[in-house]
Amino acid sequence: MKYLVWISRIIVGVLFIISGLIKLNDPMGFSFKLEEYFSPGVLDLPFLTPLALAISIFVVIVEVILGVLLLIGFKPKFTVWSLLLMIVFFTFLTFYSAYFNKVTDCGCFGDAVKLTPWESFTKDVILLVFILILFFGRKYITPLFSSKVNWIVGGVSLLACALFANHVLAHLPSVDFRPYKIGANIQEGMSVPENAPKPVYEYAWRFKVDGEEKIYVTEGDYPTVDGEFIDVETTQIQAGYEPPIHDFTIEQEGQDYAAELLEEDKLVMVIAYDMAKSNLEAFEGVAEVTAKAKQNGYKVIGMSASSSDMAQKIINTYGLDFEFYFTDETTLKTIVRSNPAILVLSKGTIQQKVHYNDFEELEF
Repeated sequence: MKYLVWISRIIVGVLFIISGLIKLNDPMGFSFKLEEYFSPGVLDLPFLTPLALAISIFVVIVEVILGVLLLIGFKPKFTVWSLLLMIVFFTFLTFYSAYFNKVTDCGCFGDAVKLTPWESFTKDVILLVFILILFFGRKYITPLFSSKVNWIVGGVSLLACALFANHVLAHLPSVDFRPYKIGANIQEGMSVPENAPKPVYEYAWRFKVDGEEKIYVTEGDYPTVDGEFIDVETTQIQAGYEPPIHDFTIEQEGQDYAAELLEEDKLVMVIAYDMAKSNLEAFEGVAEVTAKAKQNGYKVIGMSASSSDMAQKIINTYGLDFEFYFTDETTLKTIVRSNPAILVLSKGTIQQKVHYNDFEELEF
């Protein structure tokens, strides 16, 4: 049991730290995932939606700290009970998502590692087993250092997490795992390789043969049956290749201008996924930066999921000299975690991407 506890201690501690740090790198992204869980179609807890970011930061910091405390063996009773309660809740959540197909990605490892709902549930069940070993063998969890050193390690870890969270929220994630990172080409991200696997479907054909209903299963071909056709049910049994970028459009009056705009040598995108939630004072900086960009030969466009009336109001209020196009809100949230933000592209390749606090870093 002593050795099982040591193995479990290392595995659980390391996984909680890694998982927590990945989400701490992008707490805004994890808050978007929590908003999905709080939505009426899932857990129906809309009153928690305004608190999503605060809950996100709290959860990921707790995740990291519990991993650290477990590895150093500090406060084992508190640590193991906290881990057990957390993993029981996560296991329920991932099972609910998988069984009812509510949230297709739990966000356990942010955008770094994508897991299907059932993969997430399986991962949590395995972790639950290791944590139960720790729970029943917690007397074998001994501290690595003196009480004073353990308090220092725990305190420094907490302070480091808080400072890191503040940094990425005031700027952008330190490591960008999304398909819109600097250096990525949007057109290439939308392309499908010639040899990419295609989706596989199963067709259940229902016929009436000699007065009885019978079902014939094929992968697409119409079955040769001497009977009366009733109906057919189609089921996808294997997903095909989905490109990293598959929902990117730049629309105006129902027409998509993405293809031609992404061919621009010098393109500046001002992104504000929801102007009602934007830092409005930042648009003063947007006006200044975009004016400079246009003087240097850049084409400037705005991209938002807000209404055209709201966009026009922002244009008039802050004297913006460019038009806004419509892009899906989820896509804009994926592109950049700042509202507003600015991207600089050349032929569809992202060269610069900045938070509104860092507009002065842009080079034209």
